[in-house]
Amino acid sequence: MAPPIEDYALIGNTRSAALVGRDGSIDWLCLPRFDSPACLCSLLDGPDQGRWLLAPTGEARRTRRRYRAGTLVLDTEIETATGRVLITDCMPQWQGRSDVVRVVKGLQGSVPMEMKLTIRFDYGTVIPWVQSNDGGIIATAGPDSLELRTQLPLKGEGYQTFCGFEVGAGQVASFVLTHFPSEQCPPLPIDPLAACDMTEGWWRDWSRRSTYRGDYAKAVERSLVAL
Repeated sequence: MAPPIEDYALIGNTRSAALVGRDGSIDWLCLPRFDSPACLCSLLDGPDQGRWLLAPTGEARRTRRRYRAGTLVLDTEIETATGRVLITDCMPQWQGRSDVVRVVKGLQGSVPMEMKLTIRFDYGTVIPWVQSNDGGIIATAGPDSLELRTQLPLKGEGYQTFCGFEVGAGQVASFVLTHFPSEQCPPLPIDPLAACDMTEGWWRDWSRRSTYRGDYAKAVERSLVAL
C-alpha cells in the first residue's frame, strides 16, 4: 500500500515531475513529459510497478524535510541510530534533456544506505532490457531508455538494480537518472552537485519575479512554484 498522498513531496523541471515519499522512495515519475507513460508508478500498485528507493538501511529515528527557499529542490534530513544524512532531490532545468538527481551527504556518524531502482515502463506493464555501461546501467523498452549513473558499484537481481553503501560525515554519494530516446546515444554525463546548485539558482531567479507582498507571502510563493 502506498503512503498517504500528503507524505509525498513534488520535484519537477516544468516539463515533468516526480513524487518523493518520506521513506526516500520516488513512487511516481513520467519522463520526459507530464503526459508521458509513467516509468515509476508504485503509487498505483505497489513497489513491483516501479520505484526508486534511496534510504538508510536502519530505522529512521527522525525525518525532516524542507524545500530550499523559493525552489523545488528538496532536502530530506534523516537521523538513525548511527548518524545523520541529508538527501537532496531535484530535476535540473536544462532544455533538451530530462534528469533526476539524488545526492546523499553524511552529516554525522556513519549511516549504511541502500539504493533500489525498479524501472517499469508504460505504467508498470513493461520490464525493460538492462545492460551495464561505463558508470552505471541503461534500461530500454521500445522508444524509451533510462540511464542510471553513479560512482558506486551496482548489481542486478530480480529485475531490479541494487546498491549498498555507507556514508560518513562529510562524504557524498550521488545518482543521476536520465531519459533519452532509445534510438539515440545517452546524453553526456552531468555533475550532480553542480546540477543541484544550478537548479536552485534557476528556481530562485524565477521566484523573484513574483511581486506579491501581502498576507501569506510564503504560502503564495510555494503555491506558485508547485504550479
